[in-house]
Amino acid sequence: MRIHWHRRDLRAADNRALAAAAEDGPVLPVFVFDPDVLQYASPPRVAFLLAALDSLQKSYRERGSDLYTVEGDPAEVLPEIADEHGVGELFWNHDYTGLARERDERVREALDEAGIAHEAFHDALHHEPGTITTNDGDPYSVFSYFGDKWLDREKEEPYPDPGGDALADVENEALPTIEDLGFDEPAAEIPDAGTEAARDRLDAFCNDGIAEYDEGREYPADEGTSRLSQDLNYGTIGVREVTKRVGEMREDADEDERDGIDAYRRELAFGEFFAHVLFYNPELVVENYKSYENPIDWREDDGEFQAWKEGTTGYPIVDAGMRQLREEAYMHNRVRMIVASFLTKDLMLDWREGYAHFRERLVDHDTANDNGNWQWAASTGTDAQPYFRVFNPMTQGEKYDPDADYIKTYVPELDDTDPETIHSWNELSDEERESAAPDYPAPICEHGERREEAIEMFERARGEG
Repeated sequence: MRIHWHRRDLRAADNRALAAAAEDGPVLPVFVFDPDVLQYASPPRVAFLLAALDSLQKSYRERGSDLYTVEGDPAEVLPEIADEHGVGELFWNHDYTGLARERDERVREALDEAGIAHEAFHDALHHEPGTITTNDGDPYSVFSYFGDKWLDREKEEPYPDPGGDALADVENEALPTIEDLGFDEPAAEIPDAGTEAARDRLDAFCNDGIAEYDEGREYPADEGTSRLSQDLNYGTIGVREVTKRVGEMREDADEDERDGIDAYRRELAFGEFFAHVLFYNPELVVENYKSYENPIDWREDDGEFQAWKEGTTGYPIVDAGMRQLREEAYMHNRVRMIVASFLTKDLMLDWREGYAHFRERLVDHDTANDNGNWQWAASTGTDAQPYFRVFNPMTQGEKYDPDADYIKTYVPELDDTDPETIHSWNELSDEERESAAPDYPAPICEHGERREEAIEMFERARGEG
């Protein structure tokens, strides 16, 4: 018998390690609730995790097997499970964060000591770290070159879904509840989880959205994105399955439609780029990627930080995004950039504060992606652009939400306010704001002034001030 240890691959289809284990089964599927991982979790993500595990367990039970779940240190409980069931070999798919790699090394040592063979596979990425490099063999620090090579490389086909005869005939108890794991029920609405839910989202996106993705993804009031981020993060759908479906769409598309499809393919490449960056720089979860001569003089202002978190900054597009995050455990990607720029450039607060809040609130939080995007916004990350990039939240709102539909969805205080007034909110007098929307706050800071202060802050960090 073999064990397949599920981690961020909560599916049976297109699962490389599971398929390898099933070649000479039977396979006992196992998931471990690891306290070292759960300490960084949050109610939205644990709720989605449990729903995904429930879906996976049902799929195994339909095949006459089960998902064996246990709480504890994997380095301790996996050898115990292997001994209990007479398992001679253990398979899993790689995770690329520093925490995961340290855990996996401890598991390898424990399995070696117990005399249990093991093998790990690259599964979550098309191209594992070290396979896309510069001509000198170094990892890329700029996406454009990485992305071009990623698009040109051949991609593997999805791996087969093992049938019931390849799975162990076992039974397991019900999954723990979210309270059993020490978390409260999330206040936000969590999307459906599991492979079928992920496939439904992929179908909807391919049928209506992907062909216009290069433009549609920019407008938060439209459903122009795939909404697959949590599915790819938890592995409820395989990246090969997604890429194959997207490739099939591309084959049947005209030239204009291919532009949208290629834009989505580059987004998939971006995810792998950040995973590669974090693999080679695991310290980035707490440290800047880019070095400055002097420390950045981030401000400390609990009041402004709280207003940002609550969506009461007086900048409508920022507040809409932060309220969407609270209500849905999700935020549109364009708005994520806007609110991140606002925190780090208008409020001049440390990107790590924003990253930690997103980690707590997002159902699709991914260490590599979130860290890469936050450091991009903060001008501390992998970015060829100048340090003084600062998004203007008012012009961003006017450009990407011209009719204020997205803003009004999440900021009901502005329901009866015309878009022109909303997009000039920072320029109005107190009397005009009181007349237009008395329950919505005035801006907590002046963008133009803070922009200049932010530039000066980075000049000092660069040793120019």
